[in-house]
Amino acid sequence: MGPRGVVVIGAGQGGLDTAAALRGRGYRGRITLVGEEPTLPYQRPPLSKGFLTGDTAAADLELRPRAYFAAQDVELVSGTRATKIDRERRTVSLETGATLPYDSLVLATGARPRTLPVPGAASLAGVLTLRGLADAEGLRARLTGPPRRLVVIGAGFIGLELAATARKLGHGVTVVEAQSRALARALTPVMSARLVAEHTGAGVRVLLDREVTALWGDSAGRVEVVELDGAERIPADLVVVGIGVLPNTELAAVAQLQVGDGVIVDAYLRTDDPDVYALGDCARFPSPHAGRHVRLESVQNAADQAKCVAAGICGDRVPYTAVPWFWSEQYALRLQIAGLTAGHDETVVVGDPEGGRFSVFCFRDGRLTGVESVNRPADHGIARRLLASGTDLTADDVRRPGFDLKTVARTAAAAGAPTA
Repeated sequence: MGPRGVVVIGAGQGGLDTAAALRGRGYRGRITLVGEEPTLPYQRPPLSKGFLTGDTAAADLELRPRAYFAAQDVELVSGTRATKIDRERRTVSLETGATLPYDSLVLATGARPRTLPVPGAASLAGVLTLRGLADAEGLRARLTGPPRRLVVIGAGFIGLELAATARKLGHGVTVVEAQSRALARALTPVMSARLVAEHTGAGVRVLLDREVTALWGDSAGRVEVVELDGAERIPADLVVVGIGVLPNTELAAVAQLQVGDGVIVDAYLRTDDPDVYALGDCARFPSPHAGRHVRLESVQNAADQAKCVAAGICGDRVPYTAVPWFWSEQYALRLQIAGLTAGHDETVVVGDPEGGRFSVFCFRDGRLTGVESVNRPADHGIARRLLASGTDLTADDVRRPGFDLKTVARTAAAAGAPTA
């Protein structure tokens, strides 16, 4: 049998970028991109922001126009699921009954929202999640019109971005978080506190260290009350659950690939089958920046891993070492994170937290591991370059009077360290 080509399961950012990177490298074989949603591949970050306000139209979300796929000879199979991987025959079965042969298979299956395990969450109308375009369309329809009482369960990035957007639209918003602070797994305490202060200043009620125990509805089956800790009841016309996601690993598990909070891959993003790769939200990979396997949920990670996978398929295998970075916009705050700050044992704050313009430098065992910045984009850009270069910047350096990150970057560049 002749060349079978590449099959990519998942038509999100990572899946599409894999196809684009393959063609960019001159790959001439067949490329098939399989997506569950009946749409062109689209951006997800605006779904919690500009799309809900109406500033961004659905057409503006498209990552590529339809003509791109014909021009690049990429077969886009939309609105269907992959149901089985036959690793021995190297084929993928679709729910339509079609079978796709492959030389290389890329799993870009993403993740799905966690469900809220309390009475009423699965049965009441008006209880939503926000992950895909259809979710956002339903939510936008409900947020258009007279003020509503919105309860957001979960103070993660999606929950807080949604809260900020709904508040801008004039809705009453309560955020309920089970942890003792917002974004406890992702941010330092000082950054968490700054975000919460911004939300409360905008009129959002933020309840921390509180558990949702039940949702109650009216006689028509519409949600009307969120019960906390078995006692307090919060009126609600609409509830959005944002308590994290689960990686879509079922297809890989049935194919007997190694999984564990994601599809397990090596430094080249290969699974334990060398013909099968995984990337993006569904992949758990060895990060040189964390010193362990991690699974990252970000557009940057998916896009950079797509380039790494394409290089491997084209015979130019290189390990994935990109510095992670993330961003979020809430009200007038633009939060940017370079590196991985989880597990830090020391922090140094530079700037003015009260004024909403500062950076938090995070260290672990004396080594810079990440920098959180609010409204200091220059700090973020320099931090990414320094982390890529393996900087020896210490906490004492940052504490020193007159510390200037731009001077540090110029010194590193003069010494021959990478600057980009």
